Amino acid sequence: MQDTDSETAYAETAAAVLTRLSVPFPNGLAAQEAAARLELHGPNALRRQKPRSALRILVHQFQGVIVALLVLATVFSLVINDIVEALAILVVLLLNGAIGFFTELRATRSMEALFSIAEVRTRVRRDGMLIEIDARDVVPGDLVVLEAGDVVTADLRLVEASGLYCDESVLTGESLSVLKGTDPLPSDAVLGDRTNMGFKGAAVTRGAGTGVVVRTGMETEIGRVSQLAMEASTEPTPLERQLTRLGQRLVWLTIVLAAAIIVTGLAQGHPLTGMIQTGVALAVAAIPEGIPVVATLSLARGMWRMVQRNALISRLSSVETLGATTLILTDKTGTLTENRMSVVQLLLDGESVDLGGTVSGIEQDRLRLALKIGMLCNNAELGGSDDRRIGDPTELALLSAAREAGLSLDGAEPRLVQHAFETDSLMMATVHALPDGGVLYAVKGAPEAVIASCSEVLGADGPRPLSAGEKESWIARNASAAGKGLRGIGLAMKRSDGTQDAPYERLTLVAIACLADPLRKDVPPAIAACQSAGIRVIMLTGDHAETAARIAKDAGISEDGVVAIEGRELAGIDLEDAGEETLDRLRKASVFARVAPATKLALVSFYQREGETVAMTGDGVNDAPALKKADIGIAMGQRGTQVAREAAHMVLKDDDFATIVEAVRQGRVIFGNIRKFVVYLMSCNLSEILVVGIAVGAGLPAPLLPLQILFLNLVTDVFPALALGMGRGDGHEMRRPPRDRAEPILARREWGRIVALGAIVTLATMLAFGGALYGLRLEPGAAVTVAFVTLALGQLWNVFNMREADTHALRNDVTRNRYVWGALGLCLVLIAGALWLPGLSDVLQLPSPGAAGLLLAGAMSLLPPLLGFLVVRGVSRG
Repeated sequence: MQDTDSETAYAETAAAVLTRLSVPFPNGLAAQEAAARLELHGPNALRRQKPRSALRILVHQFQGVIVALLVLATVFSLVINDIVEALAILVVLLLNGAIGFFTELRATRSMEALFSIAEVRTRVRRDGMLIEIDARDVVPGDLVVLEAGDVVTADLRLVEASGLYCDESVLTGESLSVLKGTDPLPSDAVLGDRTNMGFKGAAVTRGAGTGVVVRTGMETEIGRVSQLAMEASTEPTPLERQLTRLGQRLVWLTIVLAAAIIVTGLAQGHPLTGMIQTGVALAVAAIPEGIPVVATLSLARGMWRMVQRNALISRLSSVETLGATTLILTDKTGTLTENRMSVVQLLLDGESVDLGGTVSGIEQDRLRLALKIGMLCNNAELGGSDDRRIGDPTELALLSAAREAGLSLDGAEPRLVQHAFETDSLMMATVHALPDGGVLYAVKGAPEAVIASCSEVLGADGPRPLSAGEKESWIARNASAAGKGLRGIGLAMKRSDGTQDAPYERLTLVAIACLADPLRKDVPPAIAACQSAGIRVIMLTGDHAETAARIAKDAGISEDGVVAIEGRELAGIDLEDAGEETLDRLRKASVFARVAPATKLALVSFYQREGETVAMTGDGVNDAPALKKADIGIAMGQRGTQVAREAAHMVLKDDDFATIVEAVRQGRVIFGNIRKFVVYLMSCNLSEILVVGIAVGAGLPAPLLPLQILFLNLVTDVFPALALGMGRGDGHEMRRPPRDRAEPILARREWGRIVALGAIVTLATMLAFGGALYGLRLEPGAAVTVAFVTLALGQLWNVFNMREADTHALRNDVTRNRYVWGALGLCLVLIAGALWLPGLSDVLQLPSPGAAGLLLAGAMSLLPPLLGFLVVRGVSRG
C-alpha cells in the first residue's frame, strides 16, 4: 500500500508533500532510494485482466449439455462392452474439442497481443540529473518533468507549473484542457477541481511543469477505475444463450425419441441389447454435435477476416452479436471525423472569407494579420512531420494556416511576455517587440470573451469604433458558424509602448477564425449503409449541441432533421423512472452533446430496455463501464486507453466508423452461416432418426446399424457444415433489416425447412431400401448398404438446399463457396472408402450391393436437391 496521506496531497503545500515523501528538491531521489521504493511499491503499471490459460480454454471446449450427453453415450457403450462404438463417439468428442481449442486459443492470444504496446518513457530528476526511464520504473517521490506532448505516467502533486494545461478527458470526460497550478486546494475539492494534480493517463497539451509522484500503478485514479471495470460482470452474448438453449432442448428431444424407438423395437420383437445400441446411436445422431465446433470455426473465420479489416475481436461470439446490432452509439472526434482541426473560414468586418482548405497566396492585409495573431499567440509546435506535432489541436491548426500563408515565426516579433489562458477570462495573450520600438499584444480566445474586450474593429479602411449592436452581430455570426459545425476562435490585437498594459482592455477585433474537424470521407456512405440495413446511429460527444448537430447532419445521421439533447438536460434524471415526454425525446434524439460518463451508461441501459442491441464506441477510462454494459463495446486502438480496450468486445485499429459497418456486415454473414449449417445438420440428423424409426415401427429390418449412423454423423454431417460456416455471404446482407435479438437460431421457418428436408431425405432412403429389398431382391445386408449410400449421398446433395430463398438455384452463395465443393469431394472419397476399403467396410458391415444397387442409391439420392428446390421456395416464403 502507498502512503494514505497522498490521498489529500492536493490539500497540502508542495513543500509539505516533498518533505513527507523525503524528496530533496530540485535534485530528486537518489538512484539507490528509487530502487528500494520500486521494490516496495512494485511497477507503475495497471493490472491487466488475467489472460485465459490454455487449460481453461481446453476445459471450456468440453462444457455444455451436448458434450455431457455424448460422454454418457460413450460410458454406456463401454459398459455394454461395445468398444468400437465408444471409440467412434470419443473421436467425435476429441475432434470437436481440438478444433474449438485451437481456434479459441488463437483468438485469445491475438487479442492479448494488442496490449503488448511499445514501452512508455518519462523524464525524471534523480541524483540532480534529468534522465529518461521506463514509466514502469517510476516510484512515489520521483520528480517528473512535464512538457507539451508528454503523457502523465503517474499521479503527481505539481511543484512547478508554467502555463501548464492537461487534457484529462480520458479520466473526467471533459474535452477542454485544464489549466494547472501549484497552490493548495480545499480538502473537499472534487476530482475535476484538483488543478494542482497531474493524473496518470492525462496528456500535456501546452506549457511545462514538474510534479512529485504521490501514487503509482493501481493506486492512481485511473487504476481505481480500471479495477472497477475488471470486477464488473460480463453477460453471455445472445448467440451463446441461444446455442445453450438449443442444446438443452435437443437433449430432452433426444431422450424422448431414443426411448420411443427402443420401446417400439422391443414391442416388435427386436433384441434388447440391439435396440439399446440403436437408441444410443440415434441419441448421438439426434444431437448435431458438430454445432459447437462449426460455430467456433465460423466465428473464428469471421474474426480473422475482421483483423484484416483493422478490427480485433476479443470474444468469438461478439462477431455474431454485431450482426444483430440495431443501434450504434458513436463518438465524433476521430471516429466520424479525422481528428485534425483546420482553419476553413475567417469572419472579418463586413465579409466572410472561405479558405477552401488552403490559405496559400493570401495577400489581403487583414487576412494575413489575423493569421499572424493566431501564429504569435500560440504555444504549439508543428515540427517537420505529423509525429512531431506538439500542442493543442486548435493551436496547431492556427499554426498550419499561418505557415501555408507563408508566415514564419523565425526572427519575427520576439515574444516578451505571455499571459496564459485562464478559465476566468477565456483568453490568452502574448506580447511581442516591434521593429519600431513599440509592442504588439496578440490575443485569442472564446469569441464572446474577445468581442466583449474590444472597443474597435479592424475594417477594410482601418480600425473604427465597435458599437454594442455590432458586438451582438458578431456573436450572432459566431453562433451561425457553430451551427455549421465550426468552432470559433476570436483574434484581436493592440499596439502599445510597453508590456505593463492590461492585456484584455481596449482591444481591436481583427477576425474570428472558424475551425473544422472534417468528416472522414467514408463516413456518409457508411452511415447510409447502416440506415439501409435498419441500423440507427446516434452520436455521443463532448462538443456543443450546435456543432455536433451540424456534423451529424453532414454525416447523414438523421434523415428527418437532427434532434440534439445536451447532457445537462438529463442530469439528475433516473431514466428508468423518467416521464413519457422525456422518454419520447430520447427515442427521437440523434445527438447527445456534452454527455458525462454516467449519462453514457444510463443511455446504453435505456436503449437496451427499449429492445435495442447496442454497439457503443469509446476511448477513455470514463467510457469503460458503458463499453462493458453495451452488447458490443468498441474501443479505439489508436487513441483509446488500455482500460477502454480491456472493457471492450472489439478494438478498431484504425478508429474508423466504416470499420464498424464492415464488422456488422460480417456479423450478419456469420449468423447466416450458423443458421445454414444448423438447419443442414438438423435436417440430416432428423432423416437418420426417421429412417430407423419408420423401419422399426413398420417391423422392417434396421436400414442402418449403430456404427453406420456414427460414421454418417462424422463424415457427411460435419465437413459440409464446416464448409457452410466458411461462406462469405451473398452481398446483400446490408440491404436486409437486423433480426430481433430475441429471435432464436431456429425460428418457425427454419424448423419448417428442417422437417421438410429431413422428410425428403428419409423418403429417398426408404424408397431405395424398399427397392433393394423387394425390387432387386437383395440380401438384408446389401439392402442396408443401398440405404447407407442413398442416405449419405442424399445428405451431401442436401447442402445445396441451404441457399437463400431469393437467390438463383445454380448461382448462389452455396455454389460459389469453394469449401463446399472441397467438402463434397472429401466426403465422396470417404464414402467410397467405407464401401471398398478392406477392413473399414467389414467394420461398418457394408457388403457390396452390386452395380444395380449402387445405381438405385445414386438415383434416389437426387430426390433431395430436386424436391428441395420447392421446399426452399415454399417454406422460406411462408
